[in-house]
Amino acid sequence: MIRVVIAEDQQMLRGALTSLLQLEDDIDVVAQVSNGEDALDAIERHQPDISILDIEIPGMTGLDVAEQIRQRGIGTKIMIVTTFARPGYLQKAMDLKVDGYVLKDEPIDEFVGAIRKIMNGGRVVSPDLIEALFNREENPLTEREQEVLRLAKEGKTTRQMAKTLYLSYGTVRNYLSSAIQKLEAESRHHAVLIAEEKGWI
Repeated sequence: MIRVVIAEDQQMLRGALTSLLQLEDDIDVVAQVSNGEDALDAIERHQPDISILDIEIPGMTGLDVAEQIRQRGIGTKIMIVTTFARPGYLQKAMDLKVDGYVLKDEPIDEFVGAIRKIMNGGRVVSPDLIEALFNREENPLTEREQEVLRLAKEGKTTRQMAKTLYLSYGTVRNYLSSAIQKLEAESRHHAVLIAEEKGWI
């Protein structure tokens, strides 16, 4: 029996997926949750064979949960599901060595097949996602520009960034300005969103 935990914030989709998987003779959904924190709790408690994680769940994202699973050495296989073919997400998933990365609109037979393949030691990536990875843009940001955007993502002010990086206020402001221009963003927050989506921070 393949024991799975499902983390999906859309109740209707979570219920439908659970019902469909429970129809399979060899799959047992041991827990279904709606956010990242509950997902990690359920995974630690139930130690499932496979954790099916939606990326866009509240609190911790599916990728955050995957990262915690790896850091804590929990022996569950990880299957990421997403609506978006974003190369940045796929790159992070690959860096975390997830076992599966599939789009939500896959036919249920293929979804179930992916679960079985992962259980048997295989890796599964939706073809559309592989295409997105190969069509990835080159990262135009310097290492320093990436650093200031990561700190901006944490909510740090320019002065706090300067203190953290041991740089002057003006230098940090220049790095932020340069990053915003390169990404054709409207603000530092917009630049963070763009860089994160593309997998550059």
